[in-house]
Amino acid sequence: MNQPAQQQEHPGHQVQMDPVPDCGEESYVGHGRLEGRRALITGADSGIGRAVAIAFAREGADVVISYLSEDDDAESTAQYVRDAGRKAVLVRGDISDPALCRSLVSRTVEELGGIDIVVNNAAYQMTHETLEEISDEEWDHTVATNISAMFHIVKAALPHLGEGSAIVNSSSVNSDMPSPTLAPYAMTKAAIANFSASLAQLLGPRGIRVNSVAPGPIWTPLIPATMPPEKVEQFGSDTPLGRAGQPAELAPVYVLLASDEGSYISGARVAVTGGRPIL
Repeated sequence: MNQPAQQQEHPGHQVQMDPVPDCGEESYVGHGRLEGRRALITGADSGIGRAVAIAFAREGADVVISYLSEDDDAESTAQYVRDAGRKAVLVRGDISDPALCRSLVSRTVEELGGIDIVVNNAAYQMTHETLEEISDEEWDHTVATNISAMFHIVKAALPHLGEGSAIVNSSSVNSDMPSPTLAPYAMTKAAIANFSASLAQLLGPRGIRVNSVAPGPIWTPLIPATMPPEKVEQFGSDTPLGRAGQPAELAPVYVLLASDEGSYISGARVAVTGGRPIL
């Protein structure tokens, strides 16, 4: 079933979407897989980041919720974390700024007493029909947000990450099947998959695992905020499963990769694409 045509101003708000995405608010049940862990999640106010934050909290982790400017969505996510009996720390700011990236790590260590899990999830995209439409500023901002922030956050976190820690990065099906209308975004998502694979080899001797997740078309605020209404209406309908995925359908993969159940998974790119192949 397709979602109705709709559009929002960037960065979009979850509560204004029709239908509102399912982030596992009513369905996710934890089993103590992350008991006592401390996690930093970027883009955790809505969509995939919110689903991961809820799942992590219900699995026993305290969570720092990094977000751009969507205060209402972020506070709602924080309340779900607190309702699970875990600590939630909200940090507002633009991760295209390296100083903010470093501040996120220091706040996590200060507020939670350390850091065990890093989820680099926040991203910027915009649809363009021609290369000429893409400004130099937008290109640089996309790179800074999607891939450079990952570098700055991981580098700042490394002194605090011990054996058994995990880094999970959000790549995309676009890393393997790039959409021409999302060229800057698709390029960065391939870079994320590649950099994650390099990090897994660099950090493996320290006992730190690094993986990436490659979502397909997932119903999040990024979609109505960055695509024209006619594309929003058809979003996900061209997958073998015939629909867009829900953020709740991603969260269990992030839990696996962050938990001891994924203790020998490192350097992987896990596809959650509704049947679109990643080979």
